[in-house]
Amino acid sequence: MSGPRVVNDLSENQGRQVPRSFVQTLAETVGSIALAQEESWHDQTPPPSGPIAPVSIGVDGTCMLMCEDHSREAMVGTLSWVEAQGERPHTTYIGASPEYGRESFFKRMTGEIEPIQKLFPAAHYQGLAEGAPETWDFLTPLTDTQVLDFYQACQYLKGVAKSRYPRSPSQPEAWLDQQCHALKHDTGAAHKILAEMLEIDDSKLGKTNRETLQAAITYFRNHAHQMNYAEAIAQHLPMGSGVTEAGGKIMVKARLGGAGMKWKEVGAAVVLSLRTLSYTKGRWPQFWAKINQYGFSLAS
Repeated sequence: MSGPRVVNDLSENQGRQVPRSFVQTLAETVGSIALAQEESWHDQTPPPSGPIAPVSIGVDGTCMLMCEDHSREAMVGTLSWVEAQGERPHTTYIGASPEYGRESFFKRMTGEIEPIQKLFPAAHYQGLAEGAPETWDFLTPLTDTQVLDFYQACQYLKGVAKSRYPRSPSQPEAWLDQQCHALKHDTGAAHKILAEMLEIDDSKLGKTNRETLQAAITYFRNHAHQMNYAEAIAQHLPMGSGVTEAGGKIMVKARLGGAGMKWKEVGAAVVLSLRTLSYTKGRWPQFWAKINQYGFSLAS
């Protein structure tokens, strides 16, 4: 929560009158400990409750406003056990404040992934994200299969439907339903859809529809090999990156994206570190247990 909300909560529900400056100082101190120990304190991830379950690894970015008066991208990652019915009994959240490049975020993600892979080498590891090339450069070496977010692919097809039938009120929706169903359930559907898009005569299209069609063609050319949705469904693996996107909304937007909020690098890093600890089941008590065991050296 924000400092004023914490002050109000303590006053209304606990009868404690605490100055806002104390809340801010305390949060900065605890967050600084979390940041300082991210690499040396390794938290435990709960094992799957039954047979070894697949692990779905997602990466996404969301923008926030910095004090320099421009938006920059904060990164969020998720590691989820996936049970047979698609349920996720545990999700680990990883967040990183905006940086020029994503080196520190990917380093943190690797630090979370590699211990799990050592403990559960037989598990299936799935990379699930949208289309940023650097994301796939990171995920591909660490995962067994890679799946592009299904709903983003469908958004491109929605634009193609309008380009294919620009003057029909009903045909675009029927074509879109047909193609999305095939993409989801038929093996090799992405390549067939791409071939169909390539056959569309764009010489009769307006500029906007032509550009929309070409964007979809490029997207499917680049990512058709990651659109194996029928195989993902057969293995009970997710095909939508909603968990990671929701993590971005919860970790970043809900706290760092408020009206009029601007952030410095350090402040954003502290808040994200605390939120990922508190929203990942089990991490908050583990963090305090380590402070009780090892103490900390930031008092000076």
